[in-house]
Amino acid sequence: MVESHAPVLEMLWEAQDPHHTLDGRFGFSDGQAAGRWVADTLDKHWGVRIDSSERIVMSGGNALAWVGTPSGRLLAKWSVVPERFPHLAETARLTSWLHGRGLPVSAPVPARDGRLQVEVDRVSIGVQREIVGDLLDTADLDQVRAAGVVLARLQAALAAYPDADQIPAPVVPAKPLKAWIGDWLDSCADHLPVAARDTLRRLVASAPPDRLPRQLVHFDFRSANILCNRGEIAAIIDFEEARHEHRLVELARAAVLLGTRYHNWGPVPAEVRAEFLTGYESERPLSPAEAGWLDILLLWQGLAMVPPGDDPTGWGPSALSQLTSR
Repeated sequence: MVESHAPVLEMLWEAQDPHHTLDGRFGFSDGQAAGRWVADTLDKHWGVRIDSSERIVMSGGNALAWVGTPSGRLLAKWSVVPERFPHLAETARLTSWLHGRGLPVSAPVPARDGRLQVEVDRVSIGVQREIVGDLLDTADLDQVRAAGVVLARLQAALAAYPDADQIPAPVVPAKPLKAWIGDWLDSCADHLPVAARDTLRRLVASAPPDRLPRQLVHFDFRSANILCNRGEIAAIIDFEEARHEHRLVELARAAVLLGTRYHNWGPVPAEVRAEFLTGYESERPLSPAEAGWLDILLLWQGLAMVPPGDDPTGWGPSALSQLTSR
């Protein structure tokens, strides 16, 4: 039986009242009602007895509950966004497959009928075991280097996933990188210094032909989604952004966004990016052509994070510092 006290309610990144959000988005009058629903659902579909409902964290149309059971803590994650349900079902299959290949992921716990993601009460819900660890600390260069190694291994596994074509991923441009970056410069970069735009155009124009392979990638590889324990990567979590993309685009994006969590996003120092890339290349060395493209993609992804107007966390100086060696 669930303990009578209500779980702590939190928002992951939004500045909203969690009690109003729980009611308005998820249809629960209070935390106790939500905790009872989680307990009843896990009992009915997973055969799991819940001793305590400890915490519920919400973001967008997702909610994540930490619950205590006789065999340890579990996480129940559910979504109320129906168009996301097919993606959630497929990424549950994907993470189960990755777990079977020895990758550090948070594997879903099968329900009684074998399903990894269950649709019930107009929600899609899955269950995972709690993984002990803290979010990646980019001040620890050993962790940073280990993250680079794991990204290379994850990409290699994702390239071999036999059901990659079943992932209903977000639509992304299929055009060549030169055209994609050129279109971005034309439509999204007016707030950037002219010198920065001109440098990126020049580098793209002189780049080798785009023969970079596209494959299934995680595409949200950053501190908020990487758990570390005792100096090792304990888990890569949250595959909700998984899509087909150039793996070097993901590598550049990860290097630029590596330190971001939930609030006050900011860039990591150049030495952190370098250590991350060193770790990656120790597992998967880049060809000269890939290395040339990576420099361009790092600049592009850095510039893409520069906001118009105020820049309290320093994306502009971080991106523009890459121009000094060009």
